[in-house]
Amino acid sequence: MWWLIAAVGLGIPLVLTAMPEFGMFAVGAVAGAVTAGLGGGVTAQVLVFVIVSVALIAVVRPIANRHGNRPEIKSGIEALKGRSATVLERVDGGDGGRIKLAGEVWTAKALEPGKVYEPGEQVDVVDIDGATAIVL
Repeated sequence: MWWLIAAVGLGIPLVLTAMPEFGMFAVGAVAGAVTAGLGGGVTAQVLVFVIVSVALIAVVRPIANRHGNRPEIKSGIEALKGRSATVLERVDGGDGGRIKLAGEVWTAKALEPGKVYEPGEQVDVVDIDGATAIVL
């Protein structure tokens, strides 16, 4: 009975923290309860709990980490790189100009020194240098 209470107790942090390790320990506790139900002594119960828990962590966790490729979420300046913008004031490689990027007005400079972009043209942001967007 104590093993089942431990399994439930380990399941609660699993749900609250979403840490799968707690679930693996809970499965180990259930295995300990099964061992107790089959008449195993306390030593056997603890050994089964430890072996099952460690085996799950050693085997399942690396597999889950390999398959858990999460998409990279870009924020701040990194999220602006690669986006399109509209030229508001003439943009060149010298004095620069202004663009509308993500609903905001930014100062901008052309990546190529001799290139000029006129108002209304679409440009792509390749980098952000301070408060200036470098466009192509």
